[in-house]
Amino acid sequence: MYRFRDATGRVIYVGKARSLRSRLNSYFADPLGMHPRTAQMVGSAAAVDWVTVATEVEALQLEYAWIKEFDPRFNVRYRDDKSYPFLAVTLDEEYPRLMVMRGAKRKGVRYFGPYSHAWAIRETLDLLLRVFPARTCSAGVFKRHRQIGRPCLLGDIDKCSAPCVNRVDAEQHRRIVDDFCEFMAGRTDRMERHLEREMRAASNELEFERAARLRDDLAALRRAMEKQTVVLADGTDADVVAFSEDQREAAVQVFHVRGGRVRGQRGWVVEKTEDLSTGDLVHHFCSQVYGGAADADGRGGDLPREVLVPALPTDVDALTDWLSQLRGARVSLRVPQRGDKRALMETVARNAGEALTQHKLRRAGDLTARSQAIEEIAEGLGLTVAPLRIECFDVSQIQGTDVVASMVVFEDGLARKSEYRRFIVTGATDDVSAISEVLRRRFARYLAARVSGELSEEKPAIDPETGRARKFAYAPNLVVVDGGAPQVNAAGAVLAEMGIADIAVAGLAKRLEEVWLPGEAFPVILPRTSEGLYLLQRIRDEAHRFAITFHRERRSKRMTASALDGIPGLGVTRRKALLREFGSLKRLGSATADEIVTVPGIGRRTAEAIVAALAGPPDAVPRPAEPGAAAAQGPIWTDPDTTREGEVGADASGAATTD
Repeated sequence: MYRFRDATGRVIYVGKARSLRSRLNSYFADPLGMHPRTAQMVGSAAAVDWVTVATEVEALQLEYAWIKEFDPRFNVRYRDDKSYPFLAVTLDEEYPRLMVMRGAKRKGVRYFGPYSHAWAIRETLDLLLRVFPARTCSAGVFKRHRQIGRPCLLGDIDKCSAPCVNRVDAEQHRRIVDDFCEFMAGRTDRMERHLEREMRAASNELEFERAARLRDDLAALRRAMEKQTVVLADGTDADVVAFSEDQREAAVQVFHVRGGRVRGQRGWVVEKTEDLSTGDLVHHFCSQVYGGAADADGRGGDLPREVLVPALPTDVDALTDWLSQLRGARVSLRVPQRGDKRALMETVARNAGEALTQHKLRRAGDLTARSQAIEEIAEGLGLTVAPLRIECFDVSQIQGTDVVASMVVFEDGLARKSEYRRFIVTGATDDVSAISEVLRRRFARYLAARVSGELSEEKPAIDPETGRARKFAYAPNLVVVDGGAPQVNAAGAVLAEMGIADIAVAGLAKRLEEVWLPGEAFPVILPRTSEGLYLLQRIRDEAHRFAITFHRERRSKRMTASALDGIPGLGVTRRKALLREFGSLKRLGSATADEIVTVPGIGRRTAEAIVAALAGPPDAVPRPAEPGAAAAQGPIWTDPDTTREGEVGADASGAATTD
């Protein structure tokens, strides 16, 4: 296993080879004869390191782990498209729920699909709930109907067994869910025969109403089965994978066949980073897609018994062994030669060809426009280098209260949301001073990782263990602020004060969409039809959206703060525990200290403080903390992908550093 790193230490490519010498020699041939992306990768590389492993299976495991950890920009990546909906069954709950679910897979949830549209899942569920009346409501709805002792509409029309009012117990409800999972997994004949036997038995016993209901259930079951076309008569469980490719990109299509029926379809378009054969594409597909599924649910995901592919990779034996380990049973990786499976492979290949054609039609204009936009920005602002990384800052406030700011990042003209940041500003009341504070905090972290333009040995910009840039340590080519001359001059003054001269600063004023530069008396006017102006507007609007969303969250929290917020020793977790136990603030106010002490984590002194606070006159109730009360804790940042807040200058161990 080997890794290429760039000049800053970031891992840009991960690969494996039996002969490291011959593989590395191939990278240093004449660049004119190389694949364009390979030549670009070699030109960006500054160092290479490697690790020796005992077997090819270990190499596959390490390759997947490194690609997932380092996210190398030149590796083929099968990024998960979160738009695909799945039919999910929450088996980890006491009363499992059937629901439409998107996004990353959760442990303890069984998935069926993916489906092309959410309405297709809802249609299927609507038909099957007659036969499998399992719960589909949310936790809040389930709890509310349990409290009022009356089922919802689905319970009244026999499309839910109503476990919320104990029409069935947990064991009976789970049997219903297990039968539903068996049906969705392809074992349909057993359920169909079971309903037919029950219908005939009810008819023989003269229970004609029950027989009619079973007849309708059987018809609904058959209608649901008709929606899933039989493509393989032998009831095969297989994934059929096909590719359509050119020199630079490849479209991948997968048909998920379970019990001989197409249960779902999925597709990707990936960028080829070197001259890859079809077998190499199969290798990358199997290692990343099935490896990712196993990592998500801990047991090999929905790996089928067979994976039908157009060509076998060179490491087919090692790949088959690794997939078998993930599934816990034998997996066959093979190329169909004739019959129904070959015909299905050709159908999937046609779908892949159509997907590649549509992708090229969409992307041709987009790639040209983004390249043109970056060139126009560089030319219009007089930059010596193209602004491949642009950071934009915006401030949101209402008359100096709840002042927050946002930082959005665009690389190569596309949003890089994993590097967005949100700031709580505590020492400023207007946009100019807030911009100054936020930029000072952002670039203080950048300077902390660099000493006179060199990487610091104590704290390099790239973490040597993860290969990723530390927070705020990767410098932009251009800083954009939302505003005119005052905001831009303030931003330029901050960078000049900190000794940063290699980062350009610009501002985009909303009224006439003028581009301002620090110290200039007149703005730069980009043409209204300029792609560069369009890109700056998109970046500015994204920063504004991100800032105002955070501002509304902060304002909402402040306005809905309760009397519990000011009680010493009562944090967020304990407040939630109290409200979960008592149900409302009113019930908590009528409770005694002895009753409050029974809540885990609440001691006698805290319980007495709660009773005193909630029982006292209004003037004695502790007021919620003011927005500026957190100033003593130091500047705060919030990661956009989480709800956890932490200090900007905190390192991985949590130790605070100078901001």
